Amino acid sequence: MSAVYRGYRPRPANLPLRRGTVDFTDEAGVAAIASLIKDAELPPVVESAAEPFVGVTTDGHPVPGLFGTADEKAPTTSALEAAQTYLSGLDRDQRGKGLLPVDSTEWRMWINAFLSFPEHGLLLQELREEQRAAALAVMEASLSAEGFSQVREAMRLNGALGALVDAYHDTLTEHCYWFTLFGEPTADGPWGWQLQGHHIDLHCFLLGGQMILTPKFLGAEFHSERLFTDHRARARELMASLRPRQRDRALLHGSMLAADLPPELAGIVDGRHRAGAGRDNLVLPYQGLGGDQLGPGQRELLLTLADTFITDLPDSPREHRRAQIRRHLGQTHLAWIGSWDENAPFYYRLHSPVLLAEYDNHPGIFLDNDEPEPFHVHTIVRTPNGGDYGKNLLQQHYANHH
Repeated sequence: MSAVYRGYRPRPANLPLRRGTVDFTDEAGVAAIASLIKDAELPPVVESAAEPFVGVTTDGHPVPGLFGTADEKAPTTSALEAAQTYLSGLDRDQRGKGLLPVDSTEWRMWINAFLSFPEHGLLLQELREEQRAAALAVMEASLSAEGFSQVREAMRLNGALGALVDAYHDTLTEHCYWFTLFGEPTADGPWGWQLQGHHIDLHCFLLGGQMILTPKFLGAEFHSERLFTDHRARARELMASLRPRQRDRALLHGSMLAADLPPELAGIVDGRHRAGAGRDNLVLPYQGLGGDQLGPGQRELLLTLADTFITDLPDSPREHRRAQIRRHLGQTHLAWIGSWDENAPFYYRLHSPVLLAEYDNHPGIFLDNDEPEPFHVHTIVRTPNGGDYGKNLLQQHYANHH
């Protein structure tokens, strides 16, 4: 008998797929996702990466002066030592694939799924055990304990999903993730790393005592309560604090059903998300309820909700990031889709000059629920106005040192 999770069964696997003259049926990495999403439009990752980087803005023009170089006491020493140890354990060919220039286009080539573009970096499950452990050590040295625990749990859930559906055994695994270093790791120069694969896309940029951890995508198709309990509970607490008129301003749509939403908010790939893969230069005007329309207690709840999206930052950089978010709390907009009932699926977005965070419930990809369920969660975090990938800091570094 097939496995069942909360009343839903695995979708049929290994469906044939052709796109134009190309047959993907035997290419498990692509077929595993593409055969399920059928004719849905895939994110324009390659096209977006070829465009000059601007960043997420409200009108196509980045707000100047939001980000500056400073010593935020990021754990750059421990991360640097871990990265150097990792590199020392690679052979020449591996190093050539696993270490790219800090300004490489590949920074911007990521997707929540299996690759739909040429891979870069090294696949963790193809590394020797000690090499894989060294790669994970780079992440552990960079992230907070909670952040690293979340990443590892998301990786394990990916493997558990493969076991549940009993398919895609080479891709729905704990270690089917590409890891890349960008820039030669040094104490005073810019460098960073990227981890990408199904339900995980992390970007860590380090420069001196500063750290940027966006764009970030983290998700899970089942057992998502292991990762996102606070994201749900704090969001519902904030909604419960709002007066009816405030809720009306926050609410974009009252239903999560595909038939009740405009097509751009009902796709099986992005769902309600606006800032996913291939959207580095997204133009997204503010929508919803502004923080300047909240009372003091409600603004604190808004800040507490924003906290759930920055827990992967180590202590000192997190405090600097929190202060940055607080300074713009009056310009932070809450947008909501769906109900906020305890067992209901929903979407919400926090959007300010310095933060874009999205939480969304999705229909099944590998399970057969055709409408969003609370157990399938996607989250995205961006630093708008040129902050993603540390691009703004890198530009300032070049201006000051070259």
